[in-house]
Amino acid sequence: MEWVEVTGKTADVAVEAALAELGLESVDQAEVEVIQEGKPGFLGVGARPAIVKVSRKPRKRNRRSRRGTKGSSNAGQQKKNQEKQKSGQGSNSRNGKSSRPSNKKKPTEDKKSGSSKERRAMDNKAAAEPKKDKPETSIEDQAKVAKDFLSGLLASFGLEGEIQTRVEDDVLYLDVVGEQTEALVGPKGATMYAVLELTRTTVQRHTFGAPRMRIDIAGYGARRREALTIYTAKLVEQVKESGGEAMLEPMNAADRKVIHDAAAEFEGVKTYSEGEDPRRAVVIASTGEVDES
Repeated sequence: MEWVEVTGKTADVAVEAALAELGLESVDQAEVEVIQEGKPGFLGVGARPAIVKVSRKPRKRNRRSRRGTKGSSNAGQQKKNQEKQKSGQGSNSRNGKSSRPSNKKKPTEDKKSGSSKERRAMDNKAAAEPKKDKPETSIEDQAKVAKDFLSGLLASFGLEGEIQTRVEDDVLYLDVVGEQTEALVGPKGATMYAVLELTRTTVQRHTFGAPRMRIDIAGYGARRREALTIYTAKLVEQVKESGGEAMLEPMNAADRKVIHDAAAEFEGVKTYSEGEDPRRAVVIASTGEVDES
């Protein structure tokens, strides 16, 4: 077998499999052609495998006679050079001259080293100082950056959709509309919130300052808020009747805020959060107050 075509998660994995199939010990013994680069995709979406073609390298003939002649001539020349160096060192020692290198350049080197340290310290100080001269970007311009990023994200996954932006109370709302965009929601909105973090990071890198941002993909956010509000109302009634408290399942910060806001509409209960992310959960507790209505 002179060549094989192998598929793998990455090009390196495919090459290793091809070498094993050809019985080669290292990639130096083969010629590799990458037909298709692997692509991990985003959270499993849009991934594709790598494809490589690996063939044996042709064996080279050894020219022993020429190498032997060249090796012997090089060895003789090296021996002559060593003898000259020894004779030169002896003459220098007899004349009272040392063959050791001079250290006269050390002060100059120390001076250069000190100046370079000072420059690095000044650069670090300048980087640490706030950028006062750079004006803060308007939220409308930041909305454009976020919209362009999300449009590019949809295009990279081959999904059809529309990006809608609006600003309310200094909060930037991003609505990704389209049936195919449901692929970016994920279980319990995990992928959707990951997309939000990527969008926030992109806005921060391309503008100065970052607004509060909310995202909704394929209407999932609105449906999730409505379901959590209804669920909270039922739990509040149970807690008021029993006089105890109820702990909900761990949720992200956005869902916890929905629970807090929904419970705040009722009297006789209070809410607080316990635990550390990502296991942080909301607790609804009775205050012992009786609803006179």
